[in-house]
Amino acid sequence: MPADAAAPLPDLPSPGLVDAVADAMFALSSTTRVRILMLLRERPCTVSELTEATGMEQSAVSHQLRVLREHRIVSVERIGRRRRYALYDADVATLLDAAVHHIAAPSRRRRRAAG
Repeated sequence: MPADAAAPLPDLPSPGLVDAVADAMFALSSTTRVRILMLLRERPCTVSELTEATGMEQSAVSHQLRVLREHRIVSVERIGRRRRYALYDADVATLLDAAVHHIAAPSRRRRRAAG
């Protein structure tokens, strides 16, 4: 049932929180970063593994990981001289899964209607 149009809207979160959410969404707006996140969704990876999987230069992968780390979308663990990257937490995986589901859902509905 749709919400009553006459009902008052809830208060917005603080401007600082709204800005932080917008910044995080901006960090997710790069196809390169989304590809990296989809790989990290499967398992933690080193820069070398991500470089090989994406076909990108090591410096480009490192730059994208820095952006994702600054926005608390990925975390890093030092293992000797190497660094292994992972999704920051389960919420990031949930966000990725929801985005994939949202984008894929209309095409699934069209296929069901046609078939």
